Amino acid sequence: MDDRGSVAVLMCTYRGEKYLQRQLETVFAQSYSNWQLFVSDDGSDDHTLAILDRWCAGGGGERIRIYPGPRRGFASNFFSLIARPEVKADYYAFTDQDDEWDDRKLERAVKKLNHFPLDAPVLYASRSELVDERGNHLGYSRRYQKPSGFSNALVQNMASGNTMVLNHAAIELMRSAGTDVDVSAHDWWAYLIVTGSGGMMVFDQQPTIRYRQHAKNLYGSNTSWRGMRRRVCKMFAGDFRAWNDRNLAALRASAWLLHDDNKLLLETFERARRGSIAGRLFGLLKAGVYRQTWDGQLGLLVAALSKRI
Repeated sequence: MDDRGSVAVLMCTYRGEKYLQRQLETVFAQSYSNWQLFVSDDGSDDHTLAILDRWCAGGGGERIRIYPGPRRGFASNFFSLIARPEVKADYYAFTDQDDEWDDRKLERAVKKLNHFPLDAPVLYASRSELVDERGNHLGYSRRYQKPSGFSNALVQNMASGNTMVLNHAAIELMRSAGTDVDVSAHDWWAYLIVTGSGGMMVFDQQPTIRYRQHAKNLYGSNTSWRGMRRRVCKMFAGDFRAWNDRNLAALRASAWLLHDDNKLLLETFERARRGSIAGRLFGLLKAGVYRQTWDGQLGLLVAALSKRI
């Protein structure tokens, strides 16, 4: 594998002592060797920093840089790393503190991204293997067959941020949009701004991480009936509409970065959200927004009918 392209691995930590050791082991076991780990800790009061210090003292010091986080939640923590001028590479990988990477994750992502011109914003993401707290296999994240794109990104974040790897053009795009942006999640914003600008998401059907499902997961997988029920409850509680409100406000503020066709799509979608029941349904159809699965599409229809989109 040609390791000439450098990778900045961006990890945000907060009280991560239980699983951090294992995640660091899988990062250091990568077949792709040209990487550096940038960690932003959001005020851990457990042994998280001690674990990181041990890795630095044990020979990993040349690869690891540790910074204090802004203490405003996980999305702001990731944005704080993106904003740092010293975080500079050809590719940028997001990682959580409690997952496990396949040992060829970075190699696979870089190979996919290398098929595109350097000046084209491209985002790579993949499916995940789901594991329990002890690392036992539970299943896999859903297999998506529909294409990725801005029409999908407006109503769904189809990929987990812990699988994402972005090229430099995509990160520069995020920096241009502002790293103080108020959005629901850093990974959904990456999908929105990259595809909205005319860039691409490459979705890999091969799982590249083991995504740990446990009580402290902020989001977790939505493949189980319990997970789906939780998402439905959030929709009827108004969470989905609130997330859209924040995402759309951020897109309006960054409209100068959007492709002209996507500016029109954004305007059509926003008008649909404000319309009557018939106006909402017709507007969604006209905008062409869609979710990846039949049940997701059904949920989108219900959200439109109940004015929770």
